Amino acid sequence: MAARSTVLVIDDDFDFVEFARIVLQSADYEVLTASRADEGLALMRQVHPDLVLLDVVISYALDGLNVIREMREDPRLAGIPLILISAIVSGEELDLLPKDERLKPDLFMSKPVEPTVLLERVRQLTAAGNPGRYAPEI
Repeated sequence: MAARSTVLVIDDDFDFVEFARIVLQSADYEVLTASRADEGLALMRQVHPDLVLLDVVISYALDGLNVIREMREDPRLAGIPLILISAIVSGEELDLLPKDERLKPDLFMSKPVEPTVLLERVRQLTAAGNPGRYAPEI
């Protein structure tokens, strides 16, 4: 039996965290959660999840971008696939997302997220040997 993939959800929106937990657990993913950036980074370093779902706005605006920076600068975390999820949808706000290739997430998704789409993207990024690619999905 193959080991279950672990997904870490970092978001301070309780409703989204519960939505993600239900959707992912229904597909047999192990789900860990953190409501703060520092808590999420500590869990990443401890558990080394197979994928991270990260909100742009956690405790304050663009806090998620600091998490990306920390992840990409830490050799132990740099290779973890990352889906950045946010309610940010306007062009002006999208301009705030990282332009530096090193800091880009593997995928950007806008809230609300359809359960089937979330599962498909998580499956793609946790598939063995998938290098991950940044692809905005708005």
